[in-house]
Amino acid sequence: MYSKYVYKEQDITTDTLFKIERVVSIIAEKENILFDEAYRKFLESKVYGMLQRTNNLMWAENAEFIVDEYYREVA
Repeated sequence: MYSKYVYKEQDITTDTLFKIERVVSIIAEKENILFDEAYRKFLESKVYGMLQRTNNLMWAENAEFIVDEYYREVA
């Protein structure tokens, strides 16, 4: 099985995907939009790009912190 997200030889794919789901759910709720729309918006952000690079440890932050970073970016 291919692991998309790896940090220090540990597969963190499931953790990262759950984190993305939580972040997108928060954005959808805050903006009163559908999950799919919030997901598309988040995918276009630099914050999502940061989550793709596991060496910066953004994946280890809580979802609320990541949402705050997202809103700092889009402001």
